[in-house]
Amino acid sequence: MYKLAKGAALVLFSLALTACSTSKGFEDEDLSGKSPEGLYAQSRTSMELGNYSKAVRTLEALDSRYPFGPHKTQVQLDMIFAYYKMDDVASGIANIDRFIRLNPTHPDIDYVYYMRGLTNMQADNYLFHDMMNIDRTDRDPKNAQDAFKDFDRLIKSYPNSKYTADAQQRMQYLKNRLAQYSIKVAEYYIKMEAWSAAAVRAQSVMEQFPGTPATEQALEIMAQAYGELGQEQLQQNTLTVIAANYPDSDLLK
Repeated sequence: MYKLAKGAALVLFSLALTACSTSKGFEDEDLSGKSPEGLYAQSRTSMELGNYSKAVRTLEALDSRYPFGPHKTQVQLDMIFAYYKMDDVASGIANIDRFIRLNPTHPDIDYVYYMRGLTNMQADNYLFHDMMNIDRTDRDPKNAQDAFKDFDRLIKSYPNSKYTADAQQRMQYLKNRLAQYSIKVAEYYIKMEAWSAAAVRAQSVMEQFPGTPATEQALEIMAQAYGELGQEQLQQNTLTVIAANYPDSDLLK
């Protein structure tokens, strides 16, 4: 029975390989012999239909076969967008950095920086966690930090860009996310009774992310940590700030 099942599995695997090979052959045949205009038109059709993986294959073929063709920069811009839609962060960032390096003065360079921010921001999101309403603000913030820098560069370098307003809104979201990450770190230090480290981390929220919803939590952590450290004056100063700004804080009850 085992030998029969094993044999059937091998047959199915062989058929799958044959199907993949045949499919790839059809795709290669479909791309071969076409002019740059024909390939680009095919890629645009795939993009419009939402078939971004097929669009990328066509665009990559066009980019490799006709690197100096009439659509060379638009091909690269389309690839950046298609990789973003496919959630292929590594390929997206690689193509974005390549474009910036080769076309630093291109009229659409602001769009490319904007897409870099979007791509890094996308890498920081966990759709499953959002769907299940799971708080994972304690995850590695590197992509969020990179996205914040990308949007900041866009705003400072191209203040009149049509993408600036959206970038500003996204930066506010990222500030909240990064501030909450620092709160999670400070809370971890509290559990470890590392009171000085907790106070320093909470203070960094006040300095780097003022005005975010995490501010109240940061002040409460600072007050608690100063109390444990015997820093009565610092604790009292912090409680005064809390009373003035957050009179309903549980710490005042």
